[in-house]
Amino acid sequence: MTSGWAVRVPASSANLGAGFDVLGMALALHAEVGCGPMPGRALAIDARHPATVAFRQLGGVGDLWFRSSIPMGRGLGFSGAARVGGAAAAVVQRLGPSSLDDADGRSQVLAVASELERHADNAAASLYGGLVVAAAGTVTRVPMAFDPAVVVWIPDDTTTSTEQSRTALADQVSRADAVFNLGRVAMFVAACANGDAAALRSATQDRLHQSGRLSHVPRSAEAMRAGLDAGAWASWLSGSGPTVAMFCESSRADEIAARLPDLGHTKVLRIDHEGATVTAVVDESESVDDATS
Repeated sequence: MTSGWAVRVPASSANLGAGFDVLGMALALHAEVGCGPMPGRALAIDARHPATVAFRQLGGVGDLWFRSSIPMGRGLGFSGAARVGGAAAAVVQRLGPSSLDDADGRSQVLAVASELERHADNAAASLYGGLVVAAAGTVTRVPMAFDPAVVVWIPDDTTTSTEQSRTALADQVSRADAVFNLGRVAMFVAACANGDAAALRSATQDRLHQSGRLSHVPRSAEAMRAGLDAGAWASWLSGSGPTVAMFCESSRADEIAARLPDLGHTKVLRIDHEGATVTAVVDESESVDDATS
């Protein structure tokens, strides 16, 4: 049974190693933001919810509901997806469903979501889908020569605040570290575009943010090492963590997931290449795994 429309938005993994605040990738784990009758397993949300704040900022009228399979505070872009969903819902409400296929409509959504997030990498990935580079208000999608599985390891008892984790990062970095990261970002983009899986492990090395963040979540560092030892092509701290993400061959994803630390749970995902879309609402409790406010 259908009941109105909603904006469906993918989760995201940001930074991808060296691409601090620049690289983002959409993942096939979704949230929905909608107006009108509330379907099963959805939640009514108040004025403080990130989706509502973005919705109001772009002139949205009325109440919103929200349902999500994206865990909060785990480095999988929950707030970015919610803000993209709320801003997109306002644009769709004013201009119609086709507005998300329009460059102007998407630019409005990106501007508001990025302002509220204070960086564009998560929001851009959730909005546009695929692997993106977000810089200076511009988003460029990176062509992918392969379609790897993305294994994520999520610790069971740890969450991370992006704002708090940023306070541990240095305000200035050395020229050598800046050049190191520039080279790795360029290598990562080239490897994805050319299908060079062998280059990805080196391409996801980082000197700007991961070591400081991983010092506070040692089990995440353990999960990164375990994934690489099990045969993953590359592994990185997803966003500010504590979730760890990794690329691998699809045929080996379950094997690699099984070798990650026990004090966490895993998901085997794909890259979401669609980004934010307008969908008919299916009022069935099994349509989304979990509801999260």
